[in-house]
Amino acid sequence: MRIHLTPLLSVLIGIASFFPVNGQDKFTALPYGSLSIGGEVGEKIDLCIENRVMAQDIGRLILPFQLRNDENWGFRCEFWGKWFTSAMLGYGYKPVPPYREIIDNAVNGLLLTQTADGYIGTYPDQHHLKDWDIWGRKYVLLGLLAYYDQIGDPATLEAAERVADHLIGEAGPGSSVNLAETGWIGWKGLASSSVLEPIALLYQRTGKQKYLDLAEHIVQLWKSPNKLTPTGIRLVDEAVAETPLWEMAGAPKAYEMMSCFEGLCELYRITGNQDYLKATRQLVKSIIRDEIMLVGSGSLHEIWCNGKMRQNDPMYQGLETCVTVTWMKLLYQMLRLTGDSMYADQLEISLYNALLASQTPDGEWWSYYTGLMGERVPSHLQFADVVMSCCVANGPRAMLLTPSWAVMRSENGFAVNLYAPMQGKMQSPGNQPFTLEISTRYPVGGNVAITLSIPKKERFDIRLRIPEWSKKTVVTVNGERYRKKVSPGSYLTLKREWCNRDKIEVSFDMTGYVVNAPSGVPDAAIRRGPVILASDTRLIPFRHGVEVPPMYRYSFRKNRDGSIDLTLVDNPPVKEIWMTFQVPVTDESGKQHELPMCDYASAGNSWKAGNLFRVWLPQPFDFRHLYINNLDWRINVTDNGPRPEIPEIYKKQNNEE
Repeated sequence: MRIHLTPLLSVLIGIASFFPVNGQDKFTALPYGSLSIGGEVGEKIDLCIENRVMAQDIGRLILPFQLRNDENWGFRCEFWGKWFTSAMLGYGYKPVPPYREIIDNAVNGLLLTQTADGYIGTYPDQHHLKDWDIWGRKYVLLGLLAYYDQIGDPATLEAAERVADHLIGEAGPGSSVNLAETGWIGWKGLASSSVLEPIALLYQRTGKQKYLDLAEHIVQLWKSPNKLTPTGIRLVDEAVAETPLWEMAGAPKAYEMMSCFEGLCELYRITGNQDYLKATRQLVKSIIRDEIMLVGSGSLHEIWCNGKMRQNDPMYQGLETCVTVTWMKLLYQMLRLTGDSMYADQLEISLYNALLASQTPDGEWWSYYTGLMGERVPSHLQFADVVMSCCVANGPRAMLLTPSWAVMRSENGFAVNLYAPMQGKMQSPGNQPFTLEISTRYPVGGNVAITLSIPKKERFDIRLRIPEWSKKTVVTVNGERYRKKVSPGSYLTLKREWCNRDKIEVSFDMTGYVVNAPSGVPDAAIRRGPVILASDTRLIPFRHGVEVPPMYRYSFRKNRDGSIDLTLVDNPPVKEIWMTFQVPVTDESGKQHELPMCDYASAGNSWKAGNLFRVWLPQPFDFRHLYINNLDWRINVTDNGPRPEIPEIYKKQNNEE
């Protein structure tokens, strides 16, 4: 019989789960339901919840756990947990009864598949520990723990413990199985090793030594040679040594590698072992330096590839959505642990570019790959019976993580990380009901107004993230300009006694800049604030032969400091495009022109064949070759079948033709 706690106790458990373990976190998320986000980001969040997450056919996700039909390299085992963790984030953001019914049914249905020995998975007994089995158990555990954290159901925690105990019996300390050499041979144990995260979380919630022992055991296994790699995957040592990412672990699989470091962050929260934090910090530094492309993601065919240097080349299967999601989740871990605004800056870039570009306009589906040129293509189905792919299951996890980092608790106050229209209802450090309201069109414009509502005067801190790219930021409080230095790439901490209806106004520097290709190839792109611009065939169509003017080679007309004078178009000519700018260019004769370009997230967002886009443009460029004509949708799919489509069962009626 399921036991349900009282609503008050459930809420208290949910609130408690946001506070740091052993005091390691510098920032903590607000309790679920604290924020309501509007604007473009808020709309995309709402669409993601309604049309993708809560529209999911749960029975299709549970059926493989009943049939246990995932032998021969199948990974249906991951879909329930990936989807369910996003469903819990969606329910936390909007805790309404219909969504509660969905998550309850999903948990109840899954727990009915748990065997007497505790196993919940999709592999038959004789195939345990093979291929993606432990990877799938990881996602089962993450889902069950997410439910327990919000709902407080002890039966769900007990079920999670039984799953972990079964794993300990098969591959824990003292067993003959080396967990770090299980899983698909191609990824050298990375996928199985990432079970570290939920095992560490389970220890945090139960305090049972056996789970900490398993977590430490996994990390120790990384140091030892095994049958998959003669050196071991050595994640901690190689991260600290700044080993090139494409050479790490014998398998530079971006998604699975970062998943292991998410677990290392959780283990650091328990142990305080500085080596774990140092390794993760260095890994993130290396990823930013070598892999993250202009739009806030990386990878080529899902692996690290020295992508920062190669990003202006045509990329076969570039920027996997699962990589974007896991990158953002790792950044969120480091933002919590360090309180360093650098991680929030990177989260913002990924959100406004790579992530928003990956979700279809109505939020019902996601892309698998999202390169810097080509077409937007809906993800193919990896398993037709489940009607799912890894990226479709994963994308919402990053989108619905946004409220967790938008505004956070900091020491003696709050940190504002995301500038979007929103309202936050929370408790002040002095336990007063406190409301923070943000009014803005950011990042379309650079002006932000933050109004505070509080019954009684109280002294606490408001930290404002000053993005690294905003070279000149002006801040006023109640109309009086803040006179001290406002430094890009840091937090401005306003320490004062706040009164009801106090108002903070921020004006960010939204100057556009021309960015040269890191490889040295004479290609360039345009960045304005956190947003990257792109050409799009709906704004700049193909031009051939006589359609091309006599002087047909054009270059961006930039200023001496690398800035470029962009003009925002008030009424964009294509309604599906969020932002359109007139970009100054000069032709070979010296004549000046303007070229319409749009934000990267909107580029190609008709999701139709022939709607091409491109971020990096040759300098100078020829209109006849502005788009690479033979670069069609096939560059962003994994098979030779027809062009993928959004499955009919998830396609919105108003999106059908």
